[in-house]
Amino acid sequence: MVTKQVSGSPEEQADLRRADSLAREIFSDVANKWALLIIEALGEGTLRFSELRAEVEGISHKMLTQNLRMLERNGLVERTVYPTVPPKVEYTLTEPGQGLRKTVDVMCDWTHRHIGHIEASRSGFDGG
Repeated sequence: MVTKQVSGSPEEQADLRRADSLAREIFSDVANKWALLIIEALGEGTLRFSELRAEVEGISHKMLTQNLRMLERNGLVERTVYPTVPPKVEYTLTEPGQGLRKTVDVMCDWTHRHIGHIEASRSGFDGG
């Protein structure tokens, strides 16, 4: 991703480069199947860790933990810990996380609309 700017001060140019770098970093973080599935699952509402793991079929405890931490670090997921024994922890999408979920939904809709074309193209490409 490159932001094009014809004019601007060196400070503005540096700000654009930082924004592009941050965008690449965020895309790299969230553009994995687990993060997208977690975002989709949390789009339905707040979930506890075990509920989220049940929703995201096939994810390991370690991968769920790593992805939740990454999503929290990027401000897309909020983690709430309740002072109970044992501790109760819930995860929910933040406002920016909800916005990203809308984008994920558009990508899923696109896939459903074009699945026949994609499958036919793959079959022809793979010789099937």
